[in-house]
This record gives sequence, C-alpha cells and structure tokens, in this order.
Amino acid sequence: MSTPRLTTEIWIAAYLTRARLAAIPAFVVQKGDHTAGAVLIKLNTLDGQAKCFQRSFDLMSGERQWVVLSEGLEADVDASIAKQRGFDPDLWVIEIEDKAGRHLLDEPGLS
Repeated sequence: MSTPRLTTEIWIAAYLTRARLAAIPAFVVQKGDHTAGAVLIKLNTLDGQAKCFQRSFDLMSGERQWVVLSEGLEADVDASIAKQRGFDPDLWVIEIEDKAGRHLLDEPGLS
C-alpha cells in the first residue's frame, strides 16, 4: 500500500514554516503547479556562493532524497535554475538565505 503524497503547495507551506521557525529566511521565487510541480531549493549563503537542490528518486533504496543540482557562484546557480525553468514551466523555486548554509532538507519528513 502506497503512502499518500502531499501536494506540492502543502509541502512548500510546511517547508517555509519550518524555515521560519528556525529563523531562516525563505521565499517563493517561482510558483509552479500546485498539485505536482517539481521543487528546486536554492541555498544562498550571502557570500556570492549558492547551491541548488532538487529531489531525486534513489532506485536502489526506493527513497526520495535531495541532491545538489548545481553549486558555485550565485550567478551560475541562477543560470542553472533558469535553464531548468525553461524545461519545466510547472517548477517551483524556493530561495533560502543562510550564512551558515542551513537548508533543513536533511531533516525527517522533508524528502
């Protein structure tokens, strides 16, 4: 029996709440499909560097996990995100701003 999945919009609301409770600024940069849109999380460390995470499915374990799509200069990460948005108009983009590099994606319930 499969586990019911949250809609993307509900997952994002929960993620933004977790970030707010951890005092991590988080913003919706691009809204996508409310039900099943893919999500990119951009981590801006406020030093000219950034990372972009995307959710991936691990075929070996059957688990969903967050993997780095791109990292480096913020402008390069932004270009990578723009390219992904060109492929997928239903894509959500969330930006996290944290000098310490916290993104909360490794916490239980966020995969």
